[in-house]
Amino acid sequence: MTSFPRTGFWRRAAAWLYDALVIIAFAMLSTVLYLFFIQALLSFEVISLGNATDVSELIQQNPLLRTIRTVLLVVVSISFFAYFWTRGGQTIGMRAWRLKVQQLDGSKITLKQAIIRAICALGGIGNLAVVINLKQPRALQDYIAGTEIVTLTKDENKRIYNSLD
Repeated sequence: MTSFPRTGFWRRAAAWLYDALVIIAFAMLSTVLYLFFIQALLSFEVISLGNATDVSELIQQNPLLRTIRTVLLVVVSISFFAYFWTRGGQTIGMRAWRLKVQQLDGSKITLKQAIIRAICALGGIGNLAVVINLKQPRALQDYIAGTEIVTLTKDENKRIYNSLD
């Protein structure tokens, strides 16, 4: 198996920014679907608006509905990363910047590692650990999950992308 260099902070940050835009889109879609679901519950009189003026205000006022919305958004985000990381080792942003997450031996990460990694990433802040060790950069989430991010050659990046068909 070919060895690739570990990825530094700025490439990780660029990929994270791309992925953040995709996550925002998924979050918006999830929120719209959640609003439709709550509206359906209102329409079938399963729940009522109470003193709220609309569905959004109802969710903000109701701790249970607000918590469900938050959990939904977290699950959507973790699912996004876990799906891409376990499938080919690359999210959309990572593919654009030729990055790949893998186990330390170069193999694909497991679902458990992907979930741990996504939770421990702390919204990207975990990548600041890369700055501490510039020679062998690994983020906080990499240390905890037993993973690393490497920078691929253009040919290897293309090979991985083509193998997903």
